[in-house]
Amino acid sequence: MAAATPAPRIRKARPALFAVFGLNGMLSAVWIVHIPAITARTGVGPTTFGMLILLMTVCAIAGMQTAGPLADRLGSRTLTAAAVTLLALTLLGPAHATSPATLGLTLGAFGFANGALDVSMNAQAVHIERAYGRPIMSAFHAFFSCGGFLGSAYGAATQHAHWSPTATFLLATGFGLVVIALAIPNLLPHVDAAATPHAAGEALPQSRIRRKVLALGLIAFAVLMAEGVAADWSALQVKDRLGVDAGTAALAFTGFSLTMTVGRFGADRVAGRIGRVALLRWGTALAAIGFGAVVVSGWLPLTVLGWALCGIGLAGGVPQVFTAAGNLGSATAATDMSRVFGLGYVGLLAGPAIIGWLDKLVPLTAAMVVPLVAMVLCACGARAVAAPAPESVRD
Repeated sequence: MAAATPAPRIRKARPALFAVFGLNGMLSAVWIVHIPAITARTGVGPTTFGMLILLMTVCAIAGMQTAGPLADRLGSRTLTAAAVTLLALTLLGPAHATSPATLGLTLGAFGFANGALDVSMNAQAVHIERAYGRPIMSAFHAFFSCGGFLGSAYGAATQHAHWSPTATFLLATGFGLVVIALAIPNLLPHVDAAATPHAAGEALPQSRIRRKVLALGLIAFAVLMAEGVAADWSALQVKDRLGVDAGTAALAFTGFSLTMTVGRFGADRVAGRIGRVALLRWGTALAAIGFGAVVVSGWLPLTVLGWALCGIGLAGGVPQVFTAAGNLGSATAATDMSRVFGLGYVGLLAGPAIIGWLDKLVPLTAAMVVPLVAMVLCACGARAVAAPAPESVRD
């Protein structure tokens, strides 16, 4: 039976949130591509920069944990509006930083806003997806990836044209504020998660909700750990294993990022057909096969194929976890999501660090067994993303 056509208000909310996700990716990418120029101008060396990134990470996690309860109280639309506006404005901070101290302060604010936006916009995405009655979460994350690509291209172009970071960031912020003004009014207003038809009569005991949140958080940790490893180490692994030049080694990350973006655009349709449990199970199993190919391969095409399989396998994982976290039927849906986000974010950062530590003990390629095992465990534990509702209620 064909799904009912969503109401016009709901159909407007979806592209509006696509714009917010894309804007988040764009603003983050504009900062990332300017890291060399800004650190050089502020006199920040590699060690100090590592500490500043750690500070930004801590502030991002703080933003996530702050946004969850506030979104439950005030609504995800209100929090999304506040967080994305703060993100656009705090982007100007690094452009004006003149010392390590001022750069640290501005990155702390930028990280806090980014963390708060991660939770609030995904809570809004769950709200819209529930109204649609079918999977649409992965497409939001695909637009984040597209925004990141556009932001990287914009930043590279302005640097090539010898624009100052101040001019580049000011234009990005102005563009962001216009997008925000157009998009936010079309998002869905606050609805108590526990009072929705999806959750009515299905409230779980708090002890069970806590166990579900922990299980989902561990899966988010593992999936994002694998993503972080692929993003930070894929090119280095190919160079180290096969002895190719840097340009050729970059094919590994290109294959990974391309298949992940394409996979996110197709994951919703797949989830609608086979269910989110099966999507997570078979996706992480495919990622495990990809990491396995990377570990055993001594041939460039097979190695690049392995990294590409990792991308497509991981593409739908995180969206399914966040959807599950936002649909536990409790009155604290955004808070639940913030906790899952927090564990996932730690995994995103811990994965590359773990591989870096292992690289001192074993060959880099051998260290890829860690994300391989993590993906096998995720495939075995994929039932964690199953809806807690009775079978008579459609997921």
